[in-house]
Amino acid sequence: PERKLPPVIHVAGTNGKGSTVAYLRAILEASGLRVHVFTSPYLVRLNECYRLGAVGGGKLVGDDELHATFEHCERANAGNPITIFEMETAVAFCLFAKHPADVALLEVGLGGRLDSTNVVEMPLASVITPVSMDHMEFLGDTLALIASEKAAIIKRKVPVVCAEQAPDAMAVI
Repeated sequence: PERKLPPVIHVAGTNGKGSTVAYLRAILEASGLRVHVFTSPYLVRLNECYRLGAVGGGKLVGDDELHATFEHCERANAGNPITIFEMETAVAFCLFAKHPADVALLEVGLGGRLDSTNVVEMPLASVITPVSMDHMEFLGDTLALIASEKAAIIKRKVPVVCAEQAPDAMAVI
């Protein structure tokens, strides 16, 4: 399903990913575009992670469709080892491939290089929000190592928007 998505804006970083996605969604919807959104984690209900684009503004995916899509992805996975975030990403891609939209906003879960959202080969744009020390057990113990992991969503010939960074992070990005 990742090959059937509308054009993607991919957002990574440590701080401000969710706010950046919310602003982008508001701007794009105000321009009349249908915008899919995948963010995590949720605050109250898992449905909050999935916003399906529609004319006049998107809506959270309904319970029945979310449940059916999770079941579909579980069957397709056939019991192979998978993290919850990888399953949530697969669900987002299946939902977004099924519903027409003009753009999809994807928030990276952890890092970037090995993040399940990073299977998107040619996003419309990559966005790097401020990078700081986080998830050091997975991403590295220096700002440069963490920035390198986050910057791995950057693809050749794809525009990049990067927030102001600490010098160590910016040197890598």
